[in-house]
Amino acid sequence: MKTGYVFAFLPLAFGVAKAQTGFSTDPLNAVFETKDTDRFWKAFDTMNNSKQNPFTDYIKNGSQGVKGFMEYRIINADSLYATVRKRKEDYLKSRNVLAGISQKERRIRAVYSALKYWYPQAKFPPIYFVYGRFNTGGTFSKNGIMIGTETLQNLEGMVGLVSHELIHFQQDIKGTDNLLKYTLSEGSADFISELVSGETNNSPFYTYGEVNSDKLCKEFVTALKKNDPIDWLYGTSKKDDRPNDLGYWMGYKISEAYFKKQPDKHKAVQNILNIQNPIVFLKESGFLDQYIKQYVQENNMSFEDFFKE
Repeated sequence: MKTGYVFAFLPLAFGVAKAQTGFSTDPLNAVFETKDTDRFWKAFDTMNNSKQNPFTDYIKNGSQGVKGFMEYRIINADSLYATVRKRKEDYLKSRNVLAGISQKERRIRAVYSALKYWYPQAKFPPIYFVYGRFNTGGTFSKNGIMIGTETLQNLEGMVGLVSHELIHFQQDIKGTDNLLKYTLSEGSADFISELVSGETNNSPFYTYGEVNSDKLCKEFVTALKKNDPIDWLYGTSKKDDRPNDLGYWMGYKISEAYFKKQPDKHKAVQNILNIQNPIVFLKESGFLDQYIKQYVQENNMSFEDFFKE
């Protein structure tokens, strides 16, 4: 099944999920929390008759999901109030979007069970459906997974979105902060998400990546050690017609190549979730070997020297 989903993951969030302990290891006990959406619509409905900011209460009494959505996203009650007033009609499109969530919840629990099969030590954090300012479809923090409900017009892609963020929650990727690490974090999350959910992200960057694979692989080899994600993640320089977030495609391809080469697939999943050294992982995948060999020849290097940090 092909599905497209939108999410936002900030580099600053690398590793924070590992700081939290105590979440269920049983997929059947995972929490789906929707009470924040009820609080939001209560505030929304009093907006025109209230002399004060009605969203103050939404934030004050919000769940850990709302609290996790504050930094970079909601910011504060005033910023939320301003956005809601400006985009009132857009918010209304999502008012009844969670009406069918129970059906998706069953499907998501099945995905959780699949992850449990592949990665027995997986933990299943709460999923919070919250309202923000149209700047995040989904993300995670040490407190759980947060879904920006205002970005949803239907529940298509919900399983893939939650699955992707669930994988981020399991990840503990170490190594130097650079483009390679960032792309592996995002692309490997897509790869394992597809493995456990059966849903493939058909976003434009995957189609573009396959069509332009040779050109992109040559370029990536020259940039992967730089701590600059432009043209690969979180925006482009507009130097060509590429879509945003090609790094997801590149990280997926590297992870896929690594997985295929490993005889023990369960061990491969564990290693992908816990990459200790991105440049060594790249070498073990073999995905970019022909482009690296061309690069080192042109720059009077040895193949082994390329993999030194």
